[in-house]
Amino acid sequence: MPFTYDQAVRSFNENKIRELSEDSEGLRFLLLRSLSRREQMERLIKETGIKIEASGARQLLPAIYQSEVAIEDIKKIIRAIYSEERKQRQQSEDELISELYKIKVFDWGGLHQNSLEKTIVNNYVKKIRSFNTLSEKIEDELHHSMRAYVQCSWYNHWTSIIIEDVFRDHHRVLPAVGQIKQIDFFIDDTPFDLKVTYLPEGYIKEKRRDDGLRPETTLLKQISRSLGIHIDASLPEARLLEDLWNKIYDHPSGDARSLIDELKSKRFEILRACVSNPEELIRWLYENQGVRRFDASNRLFLVLINRNDFFSSWKLKRAKPLLVNQIHNHLNQLGKHPGQEITFKWDGDHYKAVSESIFIVPSEE
Repeated sequence: MPFTYDQAVRSFNENKIRELSEDSEGLRFLLLRSLSRREQMERLIKETGIKIEASGARQLLPAIYQSEVAIEDIKKIIRAIYSEERKQRQQSEDELISELYKIKVFDWGGLHQNSLEKTIVNNYVKKIRSFNTLSEKIEDELHHSMRAYVQCSWYNHWTSIIIEDVFRDHHRVLPAVGQIKQIDFFIDDTPFDLKVTYLPEGYIKEKRRDDGLRPETTLLKQISRSLGIHIDASLPEARLLEDLWNKIYDHPSGDARSLIDELKSKRFEILRACVSNPEELIRWLYENQGVRRFDASNRLFLVLINRNDFFSSWKLKRAKPLLVNQIHNHLNQLGKHPGQEITFKWDGDHYKAVSESIFIVPSEE
């Protein structure tokens, strides 16, 4: 039985996006919901010629849904709106990408993403009693950290728009031109929330443990001590891993070279397994998402990996020609029904989602 408007709203609020997309009326609701701004809905009414008596913004969506406007007409309007918005962005896109290449270091400055206020409160507001000490810390530490945080946020924001446009420019992709939770675009009527990620360090650590291998950081610390290399205990684990890796990589000793070769070889093995059968990695990504951002939406994971330097994979987010080539090739080769059904467990409950993955792995130099 087709969804009524109230049923569609209830399912949407309960995050049952996949169930909605599998029903023709549910899909029509999602497409209309993606036209979230009033001017977009009014344009749909005008260009399709449907008769709507509602005048208030909140009444427009249910009135349009209950009309006879066809899915193809909705899609036509969405594509027209996107085309107009895209032309504006394209005018300055080359310049924007050039600006993004000015970022040489990607370091949040200790102010972790999504916890800026908490970090400042815990480390400065509640920890320091002396005004003079606070002032010195602000000048010596916080200004630098804030600059790094803003630069990383700026880089992530604009590269995200560029990457989304790479997808939305493909003929099989229908953009969500308005704000709609858990949907960035539709691929052949299947909604997806785009997630850009790298090969997670936590996943690598788990795979090594499953194979009876010690953590990379443990091995790097061990050889650092034997070679007299300083270990900065103040660094968080992820930063310490990168710091020690680079120091050992640059060391001329045979033991240092052997360890780096061993660690890289295992990473390549894990990577090959992920590319050939991504289901395990996808499940891990679903099951290890943050509590505040948990959902079971359909997700398309774009996994960026620099084989020459895993810690520089962030640079691939601005490599537009590479992204266009590999993303569009992948979309061209997708079957009629994109994605695979994934079952995963989170907080004791079981969930299902449709997920797709694309690995961007430039050839090793």
